[in-house]
Amino acid sequence: LSGHPRTHGDRAMSEEAKLREDICVLAKSMFDRGLTCGASGNISARLQDGTVLVTPTGRSMGFLDPVQISHLDKDFRLISGDPPTKETPLHSALYETRGGTSAVVHLHSTHSVALSMLPDTDPDNVLPPLTPYSIMRVGKVKLLPFFLPGDPAMGNAVRGLAGKRSAVLLANHGPVVAGKNLWSTVFAMEELEETARLALLTRGLRPRGLDPDDIAAVVRAFDVDW
Repeated sequence: LSGHPRTHGDRAMSEEAKLREDICVLAKSMFDRGLTCGASGNISARLQDGTVLVTPTGRSMGFLDPVQISHLDKDFRLISGDPPTKETPLHSALYETRGGTSAVVHLHSTHSVALSMLPDTDPDNVLPPLTPYSIMRVGKVKLLPFFLPGDPAMGNAVRGLAGKRSAVLLANHGPVVAGKNLWSTVFAMEELEETARLALLTRGLRPRGLDPDDIAAVVRAFDVDW
């Protein structure tokens, strides 16, 4: 009824409906711009009650249906919707170890994957310090070994970092980013991919990146976990 006070349940439903829509909008945006293709990539986002929305397995991020998004309980067991992505153990590891995480995005973005395969990529920090934005939005990105897709060992590798990194790059597979909300996590993922693209475009050209003093200034000014 018009003017009737909204109950807590109404607000919770509104939050869930909005988050479902946002997942679909952002997934399609990344798909349409070629940041992931086919049925690759997955997104999760945590609701205020601690349950989690996850994109379903085998679905293209360009054609998601909000109703079919998987709804998991706090222990990542399916409550409703289609079966979740097989990479759910990877997502759960970040929620468990990275305090304040409310969203996780995983893509198979081309330039990041290419960077993961090059022998001189720094495994402790795969992105060269070319711009302040990769430092501000992503931080250091750890290169993890190759795992079979869906292998729970990926989650164990993330747990081994003890929450110290908000972003990792799975060798020959793709990047994973955790963040405080869905939109900022997507923006961080896009920054990661764009920085990887810059790194490849300038490879062998001896680009002038940020020096240690520049990096330290960015870290101090924006309170970066570096």
